[in-house]
Amino acid sequence: QVQLVESGGGLVQAGGSLRLSCAVSGSIFAMNVMGWYRQAPGKQRELVADITSGGSRNYADSVKGRFTISRDNAKNTVYLQMNNLRPEDTAVYYCSATRFGVSRIDYRGQGTQVTVSS
Repeated sequence: QVQLVESGGGLVQAGGSLRLSCAVSGSIFAMNVMGWYRQAPGKQRELVADITSGGSRNYADSVKGRFTISRDNAKNTVYLQMNNLRPEDTAVYYCSATRFGVSRIDYRGQGTQVTVSS
């Protein structure tokens, strides 16, 4: 059973930085796409960034130039470096993993709270 465990959330002032980590139980090599989603109160969940097994990255327009997603295959960990944080970045951030095979399988972590104060 694959499990994703996020860490690194917290409270930060606007303009500050945080780095989220997502530890994957099992091999990260089996995952075709790793990503981060977020959900703010009263809003729909949105994709923040994702990265393929080949290293291709995709970002939401709202975080381009401020956030960086990376993966360390040796540590089975995915990171989200968040710089120049804004109050509108406040949300619960979820790690996700997708494996494509005979069928698509999606996994998601429990989430970590990020709060940015103005």
